[in-house]
Amino acid sequence: MPKLPPFALMEEQPSRKPKPFHLLIFFLFFGVPLFLIHIPVLNLPYFWDELGQFVPTALDLWRTGALVPHSVIPNVHPPGVEAYLVLFYKVFGFSSEVTRSAMLLMAAAGLMLTFLLAIELSKGAKGAPAFLPPVFLLASPLFFTQSMMAQLDMPCMVFTLLALFFFIKQEYAWAAGACVIAVLVKETAIVTPFVFFCLLARQKDWRRASWFVAPAAALFMWLLILHAKTGYWLGDPEFARYNVSYALKPARMLVSLARRVFYLFFAETRFIGTLVLIATIKTCKTFHTRAWAVVALVAGLNVVLVSVLGGAELERYLLPALPLFYIAVSVALMSIRKPLAIVATAVMLAALVSFIRWNPPYPFPFENNYAMVDFLRLQQLASSYVDENLRDRKIATAWPYTGALRNPDMGFVKHHIRTVETHDLHYSSLKKIPTERFDMLITYTREWVPAPSVMDNAFVRGFLTRFYQWEPDITPDQCRELGLEQSMSWSLHGQEVAIYLRKRTDEH
Repeated sequence: MPKLPPFALMEEQPSRKPKPFHLLIFFLFFGVPLFLIHIPVLNLPYFWDELGQFVPTALDLWRTGALVPHSVIPNVHPPGVEAYLVLFYKVFGFSSEVTRSAMLLMAAAGLMLTFLLAIELSKGAKGAPAFLPPVFLLASPLFFTQSMMAQLDMPCMVFTLLALFFFIKQEYAWAAGACVIAVLVKETAIVTPFVFFCLLARQKDWRRASWFVAPAAALFMWLLILHAKTGYWLGDPEFARYNVSYALKPARMLVSLARRVFYLFFAETRFIGTLVLIATIKTCKTFHTRAWAVVALVAGLNVVLVSVLGGAELERYLLPALPLFYIAVSVALMSIRKPLAIVATAVMLAALVSFIRWNPPYPFPFENNYAMVDFLRLQQLASSYVDENLRDRKIATAWPYTGALRNPDMGFVKHHIRTVETHDLHYSSLKKIPTERFDMLITYTREWVPAPSVMDNAFVRGFLTRFYQWEPDITPDQCRELGLEQSMSWSLHGQEVAIYLRKRTDEH
């Protein structure tokens, strides 16, 4: 890596602000294709954390004005995304189509900001590299799913890009305002104003540096509200254990960092962009600027923070860094021979689009690509069957599917179904539940594990068992040991949902 330039105070230059009409054109240019490719899935019900946390939290805020939710267990996440959704619910009412459209509008703004930031970061580069990064994002499986989901990371990406854009344009007050919104969307966004504060403090520009104290103050105010309502600074002790103390183990942090590096720089053929970037970063003068040094710091510290904190280690945590990687790759592509750049770009785009539907040959979260849609379609089938035929049963299943069965608002059932909730579908967990508490079990594929896979390796299983308390999910034979027989099952593209019933004493 070349030595980054010192953060010397730049001369104040009048910044050319995009005209509102041009912003509208850019927004529509990227936003219309985004909406068009999502039309078939706008009516999807809610997935995992949407179902288990964010949508119920938004409904609590909409219906009762509660910043701290009461229908689900509260946690440290600020209510910024939920407040945004409530604005749409007040105008259009509550539905999955409204929720997903609201998030797509936010994602379209993210594409526009990626383009505008790319213009600022590609000054001096050959060609027109600013158009490539939003196209790469549009083709990316992770952005395809996250752009329609009511979760925190894509909005966090949007306001991180906005803050970077204003900071590089030396519009520091606006950058601080964007940072305030970012931390009220997701607490880990505090990394960005921290970087800005440190850079300005190094220049001894204390007046402007002080503006970036505002995001920390806003986040602290939210923590005060949360502590006042729950008695815990992070909202819930189990959430704190899983996302902080559980995650802060050397082995887990190293594995998490390795996953971050692999996904951001190598997965889904991004290794092609990484190779081009390595080959050009020393010779491309565009990278040897203060602006790129700022971007590198913000992206790098974001990756480190989400590798240290967060028990789930989900790839969506990388969304604030993903467009910055694509901007860097696009600039690098303009620095190599045109035929080679065209081939590299075409291969990357074709591969990214194929990964929307094609599952990788290793375990991954369903929310990373179209497997999320298969997951929800299967759960819809099972839920509809239960709602019509078995709603008198007491059903055991794993979080968050219990929320789908209990709450008709989530779009799976029309009636409230009695459930017994577990954290997983392990045999050791289910056999602890007294038999009289449930007479039906629903199992479902919780992560993609192809056959054969890395999970077949004894060392890998031993490592995961030791450091992640891994266990296989319950098998049909183990269900029979619990007095449960399979009644129905549905499968789709390697995923399965199955219903097991316990014979009642009044049945003959």
